[in-house]
Amino acid sequence: MTFSTILFDLFDTLVRFDRNRLPEVQIDGKGVRSTAGHLFPVLAPHAPGVDLPRFFEALIWSWQEAERLRAADYREVGAPERFALLFSRLGLDPGRIPADVLDALLSTHKRHLSQAAELPPEHLALIIRLAPRYRLGIVSNFDYAPTAHWILERERAAGLFQAVVVSADVGWRKPKPAIFEAAFQRLGIGPADALFVGDRADIDVVGAKAVGMAVAWLNPGGEAVPPGLPEPEYELKSLVELERILAPGEPGPDPSASPAYLIQ
Repeated sequence: MTFSTILFDLFDTLVRFDRNRLPEVQIDGKGVRSTAGHLFPVLAPHAPGVDLPRFFEALIWSWQEAERLRAADYREVGAPERFALLFSRLGLDPGRIPADVLDALLSTHKRHLSQAAELPPEHLALIIRLAPRYRLGIVSNFDYAPTAHWILERERAAGLFQAVVVSADVGWRKPKPAIFEAAFQRLGIGPADALFVGDRADIDVVGAKAVGMAVAWLNPGGEAVPPGLPEPEYELKSLVELERILAPGEPGPDPSASPAYLIQ
């Protein structure tokens, strides 16, 4: 197969997310990794009687409730809607929370959540090598697009992608066709032109295959495809194996060589 375009999932495919890099906050004497310690002071002046443990409980509940709603039909519950759930859980009227407070909560959450995400150097080197030969894009399930864009910009990768499609902007999550179709429209391609690379068999493989794309499943554990799900065209133990699929028979990159962008 030949492709003009490579589309990537973002989190746990291109970018690794490590909860241990989230800020630590003490809740009832126990250290937990969460943005709650930075979010609470922003909301506290508008939430009299709410203490940090109650705020933390509501924050966790809002995430769980958003996940429940998403699972029902794959409609995205964006970060502003999730914060509205948080406000209601705390007995606050979402309509009475000032817009600048919501903006500050979103910005604070973005800043501290993004610290837990990193683009490994070998992944950045890979997309730098691919960029001259393919059009590159991202199709990501994520509830706040500015966070995804901020991570790519911070990691010096934003300019390598011709399209970054985030479910928060589309309104639908993978495996819904709409999010893939948004990428096709932005790139001016059809599904047969692109290879999709992702780590979730139930979301990435199912969704991409349903719209007619070939799929490379990032499957480092060598797990079997779950029963009832379609088989991907390719399986990868690591993302850097992608080059062997795209150019079979060609030697891989020299692991001892440092790309020019890494030489400071």
